[in-house]
Amino acid sequence: MNNTYIVGTFDVAELAFLSFFVFFIGLVIYLNRESRREGYPVEDEWTGRVETPKLVDFEKKEFQLPHGRGTYVPEDVPRDPVDIAAKRAFHAGGAPYVPTGDPMKDGLGPAAYANRQDYPDLTVEGAPRIVPIGNSHGIVVADQDPDIVGWPVIAADKKVAGTVSDIWVDQSEHIIRYLEVTTTKGTKVLAPMFVAVVKGKGLLTGLWPDAPDEVEIDAITADQFEAVPQVKTPGQITRLEEDQIMGYFGGGYMYATAERGEPWL
Repeated sequence: MNNTYIVGTFDVAELAFLSFFVFFIGLVIYLNRESRREGYPVEDEWTGRVETPKLVDFEKKEFQLPHGRGTYVPEDVPRDPVDIAAKRAFHAGGAPYVPTGDPMKDGLGPAAYANRQDYPDLTVEGAPRIVPIGNSHGIVVADQDPDIVGWPVIAADKKVAGTVSDIWVDQSEHIIRYLEVTTTKGTKVLAPMFVAVVKGKGLLTGLWPDAPDEVEIDAITADQFEAVPQVKTPGQITRLEEDQIMGYFGGGYMYATAERGEPWL
């Protein structure tokens, strides 16, 4: 059968094209409705006025979360505050913000963090995912690796910030997430493992036989360890606390010293 016309001169190719065109228009409308529902407001960066136009009225979307956390409706969650401790470098759209306070504590730039849920991340079984190694389900440091508990922690200013007092591990990934550091003033803080460099003669045998056993964390200075965000519950860290700690150490690479915020050339 060679006749592809359906009615008159309207053929299958035209039907396929019009069907795709109608589908594409519907897809654009659907995606715009979903973006407005799931937290993408139209905001004026100068006045702060928020407009969330909806193409049509619809019911709120609810998300079932694991471990009986209930439902999460994006529109019912307060938006992040826009009143930050910074000002525009100059009056123009896209101008960078200049900190007016302590950017590491205020969460600006690389020190920024997301307002995640303030409860611990959990394993599939519902147990806290990140815990001190002694509270884990049998995770131990391999015999081939040094036991760094008790080793001094050297900060960015080459001063001793404290000593490693514990290791916090991820029970799902079986890796070290944080080092618990007891500062010289007795404060216990958590430092992300990714900013720590473990040094020692056992790691440099034959290359540096006199290498000291120490952990170097050059993200922040020794004094700044006292201001690391704390966990509210001993032996437990929430998602929000994780972001705050990560942001603090990440911001240190730009704000810990005055020189880090200056251009290299």
